[in-house]
Amino acid sequence: MAGRWFEQFAEGQVFDHEIRRTVTEADNMWFCNATYNPAAIHIDAEYCRTTEFGQPLVNSIFTLGLVIGLSVQDTTLGTTVANLGMTDTRFPKPVFAGDTLRSRTTVVEVRDSRSRPTAGIVTLRHQGFNQRGDEVCICTRQALMLRRPS
Repeated sequence: MAGRWFEQFAEGQVFDHEIRRTVTEADNMWFCNATYNPAAIHIDAEYCRTTEFGQPLVNSIFTLGLVIGLSVQDTTLGTTVANLGMTDTRFPKPVFAGDTLRSRTTVVEVRDSRSRPTAGIVTLRHQGFNQRGDEVCICTRQALMLRRPS
């Protein structure tokens, strides 16, 4: 099992995830099409030339999903029951096609589940950074995590 059991998480624990990923124009276009987001700021290069960014922005929900996805192998792969929620999500800097993202996860809180004796709740802060070290995404996520089988 690549993921960690509930008992393997500790408040303050930090994971700098090894896997990085370069975002492509095709990723952004596919995601916008798959989620039916026709916003010109994401899909219209001519329009974007007239904006302060000069090029299409990668869809922020794609960025969020990638930042969390980069964390899964080290933290929750095969040991998550469910995501319970995500809060405090921010995108301090834009992401563009060609940016390479990496992820860091900090364990904020670990607590027992009141309703599920076989699981506990772990609160994680995920941060995404581009190749220049700029923070491009941050969110707090609560996950219901399995306890180690006896």
